[in-house]
Amino acid sequence: MIHDEGARGADGSPRPALAAGHADAESDASADAAALRVAALSPEIVIGDVDGNLDRIRSAILAAARRDAQLIVLPELATSGYVFADRDEATAAALTVDDPRWTAVQEAIPAGGVVVVGYAEIDGPRLFNTAAVLTPSERLADYRKAHLWGAEKFVFDVGAEAGVVVDAPFGRLGVALCYDNEFPEVPRRLALDGADVLALPVNWPLVPRPEGEHAPELIQAMAAARSSRVPVVIADRWGAERGVDWTDGTAIIDEQGWIVAFRAVMGATAVLSIDAAREKSLPPHNHLFDDRRADLY
Repeated sequence: MIHDEGARGADGSPRPALAAGHADAESDASADAAALRVAALSPEIVIGDVDGNLDRIRSAILAAARRDAQLIVLPELATSGYVFADRDEATAAALTVDDPRWTAVQEAIPAGGVVVVGYAEIDGPRLFNTAAVLTPSERLADYRKAHLWGAEKFVFDVGAEAGVVVDAPFGRLGVALCYDNEFPEVPRRLALDGADVLALPVNWPLVPRPEGEHAPELIQAMAAARSSRVPVVIADRWGAERGVDWTDGTAIIDEQGWIVAFRAVMGATAVLSIDAAREKSLPPHNHLFDDRRADLY
């Protein structure tokens, strides 16, 4: 269910947004006490420019707050950039959990809101690709990526959890990072742990695909949403960084697996139904979770 979105191409030129959803989204939202307005944001990210990136992240959060977003998701490694030359360069762009600069980010979060933003986390000698889960007054979690993609293996240490579920003001929030979601066990586990919605910060490198097709990672996210009836909020990169072209796959997927907001550099917002996500029955005879034959696989 979509309310509003804006879209820009990687070159900054306007382009039409692609949206799908229910025609009566406004009435659905008003009727659903568990309606959740979400925003997937993709501000400009400059590698190594931590202070500038934090300023742009803060501005993007403030803009989403003006659209009454309750859950705001930003890309993987949004504070630092992604294509590091080596571990030393990533370390120089890393933040600690208690870095005082987080305060300015939290001050931009609306009351009752939650922000999920990717960053390079330094913890003593260890370096992680991490997603911070923040409210205006609390740090709900710092999820460290479990599945490292490509050269990440030479830069970051491996996290100890495959995604995390936290209690948020609007319900249960699942968090994973990019390549994590390409393992079907991860979103399924988070859904079984009670996640009402999945926040997915990503950096998806552009890969070849047949004309007219979605990126394969987006198709996987759609399948995960439909398989467990859990909506997914994806914040991706646009443009290029050190020769890597990004997919520009920022999207919001509802609990049926349909894209309801897509490809919006300055921010896509949609209203999702938490009640619909929590209902796993498939009348008249089936249930998404109860029908599982876990004894067979």
